[in-house]
Amino acid sequence: MITDEHVFTEILNQRTNVLQDSLALSVIIPTRNEAGNVDALLTALHKAFDATPVEVIFVDDSSDETPQVVEAAVKRFPELNIRLIHRRADQRTGGLGGAVLVGLRDVHAEYACIMDGDLQHPPEIVPVLLQTALNKRSDLVVATRRSEDSQVLGLNIVRNLISKGLDRIGRIFFPRELRGVSDPLTGFFLIKVKSLKLDELRPKGFKILMEILVRHPNLRRAEIPFRFGERHAGQSKASVAEIWKYFSLLWGLRFGEESLRFIGFAAVGLSGIFVNSLAVYVATDQMHIHYLVSAWIATLASTLWNFSLTEAWVYRSNERNKGRPRRLGIFFGMNLLALLLRSPIIYLLTTALGFYYVLSNLISLAILTVLRFALADKIIWGQTSSSSPVSNPELTVWRPLMKKSYSYNIHNVVTVVSEGELPELEPFQVTSDILEPTISVKIGAPRAQKTSDEKGKYLRYRELFGRLGFEVGIEMGDQINVVASPALRLSPHVLYTNVIEPLLRWTFVKKGYALVHGATIAFGNQAYMITARTDTGKTTTLLKILAYQRRNSDQAAFLSDDMTIVSSDGTAMTYPKPLTISYHTMRAVNSDTLNFKERLALPFQSRIHSRSGRRFAFFISKTHLPAATINMIVQMIVPPPKYFVNKLVPKVKMTRKANLTGMFIIERGEEEIVSMKNTEAMEVLLQNCEDAYGFPPYEDLKEFLYIQDGIDLRKKEHEIIHQALGELPATIIRSSTMDWWSQIPTFVNNDQVSHDITRALEVETTPRGRYGRETESVSV
Repeated sequence: MITDEHVFTEILNQRTNVLQDSLALSVIIPTRNEAGNVDALLTALHKAFDATPVEVIFVDDSSDETPQVVEAAVKRFPELNIRLIHRRADQRTGGLGGAVLVGLRDVHAEYACIMDGDLQHPPEIVPVLLQTALNKRSDLVVATRRSEDSQVLGLNIVRNLISKGLDRIGRIFFPRELRGVSDPLTGFFLIKVKSLKLDELRPKGFKILMEILVRHPNLRRAEIPFRFGERHAGQSKASVAEIWKYFSLLWGLRFGEESLRFIGFAAVGLSGIFVNSLAVYVATDQMHIHYLVSAWIATLASTLWNFSLTEAWVYRSNERNKGRPRRLGIFFGMNLLALLLRSPIIYLLTTALGFYYVLSNLISLAILTVLRFALADKIIWGQTSSSSPVSNPELTVWRPLMKKSYSYNIHNVVTVVSEGELPELEPFQVTSDILEPTISVKIGAPRAQKTSDEKGKYLRYRELFGRLGFEVGIEMGDQINVVASPALRLSPHVLYTNVIEPLLRWTFVKKGYALVHGATIAFGNQAYMITARTDTGKTTTLLKILAYQRRNSDQAAFLSDDMTIVSSDGTAMTYPKPLTISYHTMRAVNSDTLNFKERLALPFQSRIHSRSGRRFAFFISKTHLPAATINMIVQMIVPPPKYFVNKLVPKVKMTRKANLTGMFIIERGEEEIVSMKNTEAMEVLLQNCEDAYGFPPYEDLKEFLYIQDGIDLRKKEHEIIHQALGELPATIIRSSTMDWWSQIPTFVNNDQVSHDITRALEVETTPRGRYGRETESVSV
């Protein structure tokens, strides 16, 4: 047996390159202590295939003499092209399913058959599986124990009942994916290897076919019956532990691996509460220590308890012993952060949002558990619980979280490369590398300012918690370099809104453009800007216009909802950020475009990110509390309800550029439609622009951002906006019913649009009900 010191023990057939084009099939046999079955199995396979060229790959996790038996069989069965991959104890991730994945990565034939090594899967059926796949052009052929023509001899009554019960449970989790497959738990099947996305497989235990079916629902499938026989030799590997792995597999596939880790993390936290209470009792009542000192002792005890269990149970890793003191220190800091944040969260929920204080307390505990898990999962343990393959295809090992860059090209004016995802810029994302971006965003620890000479060139904004909170360093120059704390990667909307968008605002100004706070809609080549104070109803108005126009005349086209890029010659360029909707916006659009989870979360998201929530956030910003960090955490746990316009109004018409023709200012108040002096309109527009950037840390950054090389970019921004909009007609529309959507198109110089809207208003006043008609008429 040849030993490779880095990866595995393997016997390579010398004719591999030749056989790669001629092999009919690769047979993968995961083995664990099956020495007594190897010879009989190979004899039966040799008889079944006769002269047909195949290869047999043993992926072995044995502690007995199975590897030696396989090695001895190589010379006796040269026609089977036997190879052995022996995994050391520290390499046996994923159990039997992990062994199958190792084999699939190393096959040389187009099709691979997976079978057990105990002869319960009859070798004579293997050629039938292959022939069925070729005849029916199937990607997957399942050898089923559950058809009328099948026989099950190798399972006693109890095991057979358990197997059927597990099958039923799997179908409850995945009724659609398992439809038409009578035996998703069989370990005997044939697969077309290229039809699999091997990097997406995360096997656990025996039931790899279940994962293949769920992750690849579009496979062309076929079945054949077979006789499930008695074990030839050795002992069954079925156990309670394997059943638990099966349940964790189902849960992970249905709800995601993070949810499974979160359950473990929460369970450890609950046990920590008991440890904390016990420690307080022992220290105070038994050791007669002052209760305040006891509380600190209990916190220390429960933190050590939680950390130890989290390391050993939730984040099991071969590398976990490395860096343990550092992880423990961050874990302590995280718990301190959680304690300090509970009070403002309870105050926000109770005072600002009107929750019952007991419920607020429970919600704060839940939020902090989620927060602690998010920080633990991304920063402390760095996703060590996720397995990913390394360059050697035979081995799956633990790897740290790898950095990924996202590249964005905004109209060939400004480019951004970021290590943190910026979902608001998704429409501008490109796959090609941007070697010299206008703005470069790194995730890490921002450096301190070195000397006073850096004033005006470098600034670091840092709140109380440093890397665990909101921290950013910005270096100005030909290229703007940003270093954001790791926590900001977990709150991408805050990273964009509170860091990147202010930078984009003044970067566009330097290049001769203005990023104006206003929605823009186009009729033909004529664009109209709609501006309003934040949370007035601009988004709902825009959606109603677009939805009605799409259904009736399809003349209105979307450019932007929140920000519009404007050039001095009056050209408006699209800036299609996702729209932040509210629960009330659902009156404007049919909620069917949102899935059940999104509809369920929307009321709570709307409550947190409502006008009252925004007011409370501004109140926090006036205190000495770490407002940016609190905002980051809130949006990390409860992200704002943001959706792109084509999700809310499917098949909406969109355009990249249009010429600005007019401006509308919408306000709440008594019904009124009046022309407005352009100078007054400009003041309102500029004030609305400033209103969009009021939240921390903007007040601390703004002068650093707009004063560059001694030039005040505010004056240049005002010049661009005045040149673009200064001569355009402006109309102010006030409404107590927020009915702006029905008024705006009447001002557009298009007789057909005016006629359509007038007719729509007549329809809307019928007894069917105003919103009933709107909801019915908008297809979402």
